[in-house]
Amino acid sequence: MRTLVSRFAWTLLVVSAVGCGGKEVVRDSTDPSIDNPAMSTGLDKDDVQRMLHECLNNLRTSPIMDQWRADHAQDTVAIFPFMNQTDEHIEPQLDAILGEAETWLTDANVVTMISRERQNQMIAEVEGQQHPVFNPEHVARYGQQLGVKYYLTGKVSANDERTGDARRVQYTFFMQVIDVSTSAIRWQHKAYITKMIR
Repeated sequence: MRTLVSRFAWTLLVVSAVGCGGKEVVRDSTDPSIDNPAMSTGLDKDDVQRMLHECLNNLRTSPIMDQWRADHAQDTVAIFPFMNQTDEHIEPQLDAILGEAETWLTDANVVTMISRERQNQMIAEVEGQQHPVFNPEHVARYGQQLGVKYYLTGKVSANDERTGDARRVQYTFFMQVIDVSTSAIRWQHKAYITKMIR
């Protein structure tokens, strides 16, 4: 039995070494510098944090935030999907932004947040079970069905340039608060990130 366990452990060790190509696997808690270098022109955790930090700091001092504070968390807010207007596959990063913004607003304790899971169910009710995909043109209907007064949404666009062996992608990140009843933009801010391969 001991021989069988030893062989199994040895097999796991060999498979682990081969699976990683003989390279060392490093955790950020033991080497915080691994998060610093950019690995591609796509958005990474640092980019998401920087853009979100800039936008939410601007929201913190905005008139709409003052109104929410004065209303003592009576206003309801839903976070709707962010539009990806880039050629990059950044949907996971946009989902991370949604989660971070939802957590920030919940922790701020100035509004009543509507669960994103409930929103998916409501979108399916509005759009039909066959095609339950978020449609920006139906936001007012979503808001009315959810009973929300405001929604937070946004979009990311990019300008991609290439010259010789260099590539530069300039991202523009918009975040806004929309009044459901009037579709008026009550707050908007944009942040920029540039990534380059040279």
